[in-house]
Amino acid sequence: MLQKLNFLPGFNKQLTPTQAEGQWVDGDNVRFRYNTPEKIGGWQQLGPGKLTGSARAMHHIVNRSGIKFSIIGTNRILYAYSGGVFYDIHPIKSTTTLTNAFSTTNGSAIVTITFSTGHGLAPGDIVLLDNFTAITGSNYSASDFDDKKFMVSSTPTNTTITITMPSNESGSGATTSGGIRVQIYYPVGPAEQLPGFGYGLGSWGGEAANPLTTTLNGAINASTTTIVLTSVVNFPSTGTNFIRIGTEDISYTGISSNTLTGVTRGARSTTAASHSNGATITNISDFVAWGEAASGDLVIDPGMWSIDNFGDKIIALIHNAQVFEWDSNLSNATSTRATIISGAPTASRDMLVSTPDRHLVFYGTETTIGDQTTQDDMFIRFSDQENINVYTPTATNTAGTQRLADGSRIIGAVRGRDAIYVWTDTSLFTMRFIGPPFTFGFAQVGTNCGLIGMNAALEVDGAAYWLSENGFFRYSGNLETMTCLVEDFVFDDINTTANQLVNAGLNNLFGEITWFYCSSGSTIVDRSVTYNYAESSPQRPIWTTGSLARTTWQDSSVFGKPHATEYDADSNTSYDVVGNTDGCTIYYEHETGTDQVTSSATTTIAANIESGDFDITRGQGGGADFRGDGEFIMKIRRFIPDFLSQTGNTQVTLQLRDYSNSSQASSPLGPFTITSSTTKVDTRARSRSVALKVANTGSAQDWKLGSFRLDIQPDGRR
Repeated sequence: MLQKLNFLPGFNKQLTPTQAEGQWVDGDNVRFRYNTPEKIGGWQQLGPGKLTGSARAMHHIVNRSGIKFSIIGTNRILYAYSGGVFYDIHPIKSTTTLTNAFSTTNGSAIVTITFSTGHGLAPGDIVLLDNFTAITGSNYSASDFDDKKFMVSSTPTNTTITITMPSNESGSGATTSGGIRVQIYYPVGPAEQLPGFGYGLGSWGGEAANPLTTTLNGAINASTTTIVLTSVVNFPSTGTNFIRIGTEDISYTGISSNTLTGVTRGARSTTAASHSNGATITNISDFVAWGEAASGDLVIDPGMWSIDNFGDKIIALIHNAQVFEWDSNLSNATSTRATIISGAPTASRDMLVSTPDRHLVFYGTETTIGDQTTQDDMFIRFSDQENINVYTPTATNTAGTQRLADGSRIIGAVRGRDAIYVWTDTSLFTMRFIGPPFTFGFAQVGTNCGLIGMNAALEVDGAAYWLSENGFFRYSGNLETMTCLVEDFVFDDINTTANQLVNAGLNNLFGEITWFYCSSGSTIVDRSVTYNYAESSPQRPIWTTGSLARTTWQDSSVFGKPHATEYDADSNTSYDVVGNTDGCTIYYEHETGTDQVTSSATTTIAANIESGDFDITRGQGGGADFRGDGEFIMKIRRFIPDFLSQTGNTQVTLQLRDYSNSSQASSPLGPFTITSSTTKVDTRARSRSVALKVANTGSAQDWKLGSFRLDIQPDGRR
């Protein structure tokens, strides 16, 4: 007899395949719409090439002139995308003009650039070179350097850096000849989030990747204990800590202004020495000595951005550092750079613009503006209304501050329909504009529900959704723990060390919220979990999982379709930086076509979905009951495919199993290729239970399932 197969929408990974009878249990690159599964839409690369580094934030805006911009912050550079072109709008930290700058060696692609004073750069930093004068003994010319961005390869000394050219030196070799102007970009941070504890985590000698550096403000001799740093941002100020200058390690116990206190020279069996003004100082408090295991659960934050707009102005914050503005409405906007906001805090964890009152709000920020050593992870500061340059509260303005009480640090904040949601590592607070004299009112509305990462929450239709280390949560006036039928699968496989890389994306075209995260064996985003808020019900929440890997996602409100970014850690061929070693980002438009289309190739999006096992039992009158208990072996003679829509071919596989703990075996005549004209498929299969799998394996293929029917009958007991 013919038996119709109807499955509940969404995946259920909380049950065994045998328990999940009548449900879908696995799949990839699929979604549910009107309760039936279909392949997700394709995506196409935007822009002329790949961006440098890993994208960490994206924000869309339409300015007063109607020009659309996408602002993308990677861990190296801040970009503006408009009209199919990327523009570099990254702020410049400092500019210096050098003479006798270059040194090269025949047969090597390494160029050494010599500064007259300490450069304060670290490997991975970006420099823009121009105003080339001359270089002798080299085959390199002005076109190799002028208006080119380079990634710093190494910093041999505090006054020299190396860059890597695309080709080797074929001349005799330059010896400190030539001149150049060097524009130094503000550093953002590493592309990955890695632990900093235990043996073997650093380079030889116990060093860590991308260590925190500054420069010496004033020369010292071997006995000087008054050591002044150019900047102490993020340098630890309590307990016994260490810095390194050249080959000397120095311990200290405190910081007063920019001066180290409690200094001991020649620490860790090193030799005290004289050091010149501008010498590079490296924070080695978390480095590991030879044969020593690091202690504590140190995790090095990745390079992150928070991006919002204040009218036509883009506001861009580097995580735990400075904040910048860029005016999108200038006639020459794409040829200008973001600049630091005067009067604003200089070290904050997160930032957004409140609405409709228009205050610029900083989270985990400084208690004393401009003193980065006063950064308090639980402190909130907001500007005067409509004035992003005024933050000192007075009787005549609405600037103010607030310190939250529950938690150890603010993780992130999201602007909602009628409140700002603020998460710490343990709790949820709401922040509402109430007007003078307090400006904002704060209320704690949740405990034991902290945010896992800065970008792991969003708000839609008056409800906030987020991923916590304790599960999935929703707040719409009441705190709710979301029922998740794939929860164990996600939390058994998520890399919680890389929590800041988790990001949530809204696709309102299909009523979906997707969290992108790193799996347990990965340090880059490689998995996703999706909740369909539009069609879920308390009785049946609709969840899917997949391999779609996106580091940022922006909904379709400005550009008409969602935009997203993917990080390619194995490719360093970015379109704009010479010597890039930090991977690349590909910028995509989603929900277009059926395949992945890049500038170099069209790739199949392989989608599939698989059901739980179903079995048969003999019913009264010789009939069959689809919800049987598996007493009888079933014989399958044919099946009738049913697709609501189909482009190209699909593959259908009947996965057979005799016992719950048996391995699946496909039907001896499968998998079966189904075309749009296939009416039925004859097969011969015997099994106690069977699962249905539908997939596509080629490009230009698309499908949406209906209700399949199997011709089944009992075939004895076994």
